[in-house]
Amino acid sequence: MPGQGPEPGAEPYPEPYPGPYADLSGATAGEVLGEYLSRQATEFLRSLRLHEESASRPESVSAAAEAVRLLRRSARRIGAVLQVYRPLTDTARADQLGAELAWLAGVLGRERMYEARLDRLLGALHRLSSAPSSGPGGTASTGTAASAATATASGASGGGLGAGVARAGALLERQLTLARTRAHSAALQALGSARFHAVADAVAVLASEAPLADPAASATGERALRALPPLAEQAHRRAAQAVEALPLTRARQSYNGEAFAHTLAVDGELDAAWNRVRLLVRLRRYAHEVIGQDDPALAAAGRALDRHRDAAEAAAAAAAAARTPRIAPTTAYALGVLHADQRHEVEAARFTFGRLWRPVLSVPPVAVGGTAPEGAVPDPEPVPQPVPGPVTGAERSGRGGG
Repeated sequence: MPGQGPEPGAEPYPEPYPGPYADLSGATAGEVLGEYLSRQATEFLRSLRLHEESASRPESVSAAAEAVRLLRRSARRIGAVLQVYRPLTDTARADQLGAELAWLAGVLGRERMYEARLDRLLGALHRLSSAPSSGPGGTASTGTAASAATATASGASGGGLGAGVARAGALLERQLTLARTRAHSAALQALGSARFHAVADAVAVLASEAPLADPAASATGERALRALPPLAEQAHRRAAQAVEALPLTRARQSYNGEAFAHTLAVDGELDAAWNRVRLLVRLRRYAHEVIGQDDPALAAAGRALDRHRDAAEAAAAAAAAARTPRIAPTTAYALGVLHADQRHEVEAARFTFGRLWRPVLSVPPVAVGGTAPEGAVPDPEPVPQPVPGPVTGAERSGRGGG
């Protein structure tokens, strides 16, 4: 079923925080933040050492890839916490380190991104080429909405995608392999640069000394239960407001024709808004790890948003390949069917997210009642949304990752 999990070989989707959670009782905000950042910095340095040990050995390619994944996971968490709890930090140091970690995570993630995208598209082409043909009247007798649309198109053309599948796959492989090679070279260049070594040195300092603001001029000396939850709640409200701007009413209708026709017509016009929601939901998750809260439904919603991103980017890659000059009509047709299939995956992910999102308060009322630290800008209350129906076990399925 579309949208139920990552393609084989894809980077794992977010999993619950590996812990351990901090004990907020009796601790100050500075102590809790310092402990969390120190733990993530230690994981960053451990992953960096693992990568250095395995990158030079051909038999350790998988270990090097895993080290990069763990390194990026720690970098994302450090950057997110420095952003959410910025009023409690030395803003000059925190902003600079956060920007450098975002650069590093982006550079290191591109190679794996292109590899997973190619695996996804080639797997989808194989699935589409072996889909059952349509029955009388051009209607597929079995399969999901995506395979039904594909089978109908195949039946209208006189059967199967034919030779176009092989040519489309070869074209995608050439384009994405080239992009992956360039990303690999950029990652190696980044890892050997003075900029990267400066980032590694800053993270090493972070392991023993968090960039916290002076307790006399901030809330870092206050009790964690009083100073941290209001800032975490702001991260939740920003995510809730971004979700409110999405067309969730249409997305909650399972595989409806209007939604699919709309997503094809605008060709992913809303993808940027959905991706912004993905980033804000991830920011919210990382912010709440600091105060010891983990919402399984939110983690599942994050997985749906990651599937949305993967499908939208894969659809864009198929559309870009179809615009290659002087390709055969059968190749262009196969790429068009592949694009439609991935846009179906986009709609499936939006439907799943619409069922999973719960716009509730993210921290207990006793914690919300605390005073926000100086410098924090309160967000307006989010507009209440209707509570979705029950979530099925299949919609909660999916692997976890960083």
